[in-house]
Amino acid sequence: MSLSLPEIHRLLEVRGQSQYGMEAVSQLEHAMQCAQLAEEANETPETVVACLLHDLGHLLAAERDGLAEHKDGEDDLHQFIALPFLRALFPDAVLEPIRLHVDAKRYLCLIDSSYWAALSPASKHSLELQGGIFNEAEAQKFIAQPFAAEAVRLRRYDDLAKIKGKQVPGLAHFAERLRQVSH
Repeated sequence: MSLSLPEIHRLLEVRGQSQYGMEAVSQLEHAMQCAQLAEEANETPETVVACLLHDLGHLLAAERDGLAEHKDGEDDLHQFIALPFLRALFPDAVLEPIRLHVDAKRYLCLIDSSYWAALSPASKHSLELQGGIFNEAEAQKFIAQPFAAEAVRLRRYDDLAKIKGKQVPGLAHFAERLRQVSH
């Protein structure tokens, strides 16, 4: 059930060519832009890898099922799908921000009044499918978890990583980061 580093690379390279939801970039462009933003912010290598892999669950679900991201108006739970495939390779510092990045959006909508307005239409749509904005109790429970702060930062990079034609380092650059933090 576990993926190898070459299998992750191939999945990103091949399935990553698909469009990223209703955005103007591919899955791979989105992943690399997100990872680059984390690098530019001097995040840890683990957070950079989490940024690169945070939507891998979309690619695994599409490969497994041939399904669209939100079939019949349902959330695909992509934040959980990739975890069993990555657990043998990466530490919690990579896995937990991936698991928490959807809830980070729900959290940010509550604590930052300008956050909702800045979301793309696609992100607003997926937020509703993912349970909507947290209430105060849910937000407090979320932010108290280990790696929640990293997930919030990942989420902010995620929201900015949708620029068509943006130049970023190639996948080989990020493959080195994957090797660096893998067990």
